[in-house]
Amino acid sequence: MQYTLKRSRRKTIAIHITNGAVEVRAPYRASKRDIDRFIFSKEKWIKEKLTKSADQLERRESFNIDLDYGATVLYRGEEYPITAKEGKRAGFDEAAFYMPPNLDAEQVKKTCVHIYRMLAKNDLTERVSYFAKLMSVSPTAVKINSAKTRWGSCSAKKSLNFSWRLVMADDGVIDYVVVHELAHITEMNHSQRFWAIVEDVLPDYKERQKRLKQLQHRLSGEDWG
Repeated sequence: MQYTLKRSRRKTIAIHITNGAVEVRAPYRASKRDIDRFIFSKEKWIKEKLTKSADQLERRESFNIDLDYGATVLYRGEEYPITAKEGKRAGFDEAAFYMPPNLDAEQVKKTCVHIYRMLAKNDLTERVSYFAKLMSVSPTAVKINSAKTRWGSCSAKKSLNFSWRLVMADDGVIDYVVVHELAHITEMNHSQRFWAIVEDVLPDYKERQKRLKQLQHRLSGEDWG
């Protein structure tokens, strides 16, 4: 099995799969024999990860987000068209994502992300405010980031962070992620008490989790950068 070896002052051997390539990180003191033995012991796991990585790369290539006017984008579970509008402003008017004309595909994509971030700040702040009162908790801030694999997080200082991608989800899924992070203000773990808090607010949270995973699967094949 081919792999790239990187040595450092680390204490253990680790394997990372990135874009279909195997990278092994090992301590300076680890012998080649120990490294090969470790790789052999993880052979099944590596092959599974390589297959998954190859599938994701293939989906990205077949569903590359080269957006243009007339294409549709997902917002709160619904598809909306991208339209050209004279002027320099870009935004969402309840019917479409509008932006200046004559932008190239990459500029259209970047403008869509800009619109998504504005919508996420507005929508998620509103939903956090609603559920925070319902759950009797007080987050210190609501921030929007560009996380690709993490929908939300709650810091030790009770600051909530959400990926702008979350506003692609339907309203029920958005509410689930918001409630999930607000519950962490009370329980900074995933204990039974934590899930009891979530279930008390959203009895059907498991069904919402499934829809969130479906969206995650779709976005894994879309290259939003």
